Amino acid sequence: MDNFMTHIVSITILLFLLITFLQSGIDKLVDWKGNLDWLKGHFAETFMGKMVPFLLATILIVEMITAICCITGIYHLFVDDNTYFGVLAMFLACLTLLMLLFGQRVAKDYQGALTITCYFIVAIFGLYVITA
Repeated sequence: MDNFMTHIVSITILLFLLITFLQSGIDKLVDWKGNLDWLKGHFAETFMGKMVPFLLATILIVEMITAICCITGIYHLFVDDNTYFGVLAMFLACLTLLMLLFGQRVAKDYQGALTITCYFIVAIFGLYVITA
């Protein structure tokens, strides 16, 4: 229980990121065609338009790896006070969100970019907390 209290902020942020990326990854797996169709339209007028299937698969893989690292990070914070996977999860979350932000900016979806920024603030704060 001491490890839980020591890392309560990091664990809570890892849970937030786990929910965010696991749900997003599952949604992409369950509704691949719907996501692909929507994103093709979203990026149709950009240089990324023809790369959408590859980019969607890349984001899916990174989101699922991030979710797995979140689970592993929470486990290791509880069990052995080890922050390695927690740091890795939060760093991957930041990278994933930066990739998504780049896409939204390219597509000139500034409202979508703003939403991603809110998630990024949580992830970067978590990275700060777990490494401080």
